[in-house]
Amino acid sequence: MTKTSKHDVVLLSPTGSGKTLAYLLPLINSITTGGKKVEAVVVVPGRELAIQSAEVLRQTGSGIRGMALYGGRPTMDEHRKLRQVEPQIVFGTPGRLNDHLEKQNFDADTVRTLVIDEFDKCLEMGFQDEMAQLIAKLPNVNRRFLLSATQAEEIPRFVRISSADVLDFTEESSSRVTLFEVRSPNKDKLETLGMMLRQFGSASTIVFLNYRESVERTNDWLRNEGFSTSIFHGGLDQREREDSLFKFSNGSSNILVSTDLGSRGLDIPQVENIIQYHLPETQDNYIHRIGRTARWDATGKAFFLLGPEEKLPEYVSGVEPFTVVADGLPIPKSKMATLYIGKGKRDKVSRGDIVGFLCKKGGLTSNDIGRIDVRERYCYCAIVREKLREVLRNVEGEKIKGLRTVVESIK
Repeated sequence: MTKTSKHDVVLLSPTGSGKTLAYLLPLINSITTGGKKVEAVVVVPGRELAIQSAEVLRQTGSGIRGMALYGGRPTMDEHRKLRQVEPQIVFGTPGRLNDHLEKQNFDADTVRTLVIDEFDKCLEMGFQDEMAQLIAKLPNVNRRFLLSATQAEEIPRFVRISSADVLDFTEESSSRVTLFEVRSPNKDKLETLGMMLRQFGSASTIVFLNYRESVERTNDWLRNEGFSTSIFHGGLDQREREDSLFKFSNGSSNILVSTDLGSRGLDIPQVENIIQYHLPETQDNYIHRIGRTARWDATGKAFFLLGPEEKLPEYVSGVEPFTVVADGLPIPKSKMATLYIGKGKRDKVSRGDIVGFLCKKGGLTSNDIGRIDVRERYCYCAIVREKLREVLRNVEGEKIKGLRTVVESIK
């Protein structure tokens, strides 16, 4: 956000272009140093974006305290943590934020800034009532930031946007994404999909479908064939969704099979290929799907997998033909595997503790260990797949920081 203003701001910018930092940097500068009250509320459409946005704030090293608030866990637990952390910025989904405000779990009167990220999604009909209730509970907001990769048809009056600066960078993207058309000889496109994925090798790939049942069917078929996949849709519980995303982002699986839920709010770097198994239902969905690749200054590829009677949408142009090689290529295997360790921040467990535990008790070296995420009650850790069984055998019954814990692989 290079333009400074005292007005409300509407920022339209491609997915992956740094919108989170674009609002966080000026927001950080506006927060009272040493304050103990919530001064800014960031509204997001889903839990993954809430978690990732809070993590981006932490990584800035600003010292400003943030916290993610979302469903799938008890509100009471979050309230206890709110009292401990005393965040100056909260990132949350509309329903959970309303819940906390109704219970007066944080002071609404001290909130001066409202950010609505992915505002086109947050302001869809399904969220309108929750958003109206939420904004009405924040009487002293004097500045608003609305951010999205696509424009909403109209901004409802209850958002109270006035004299807004509109910063539109939506035309600057897509030049780094090469579009391809792939023809399947059959209406059921699974065989062609399998050949494409063999051809891509170990490249990181997201396969988009429009329905949960289709995601489940496609994921089951790919797994039965021997591919390393993760699955992502709204029917999964919180732990299942987190497991899937961590596996995909740390290289334990190189294929994510997802509904359009996975097209927003996921900051996964180095996704090389997007496959649209089902055509996007809207142009906005298309924009968000291809925004999963070519993030920041990287390049990427997006493929339309078309059946015999399917045609490209009118809004898509510049598509090149892609030839699928004859079947027979090997199925790529992921190099990493993911461990679940049942202790976390609440137990004073750090990344260093995990590395020490796996090296001393598990027989690994630091080079065998990949990404580690320490959550409140548990940890995820990537290790080289070829040593998975040995590690599980070695750590069985062992303690970490004097505590017995569960260590198991995420399948």
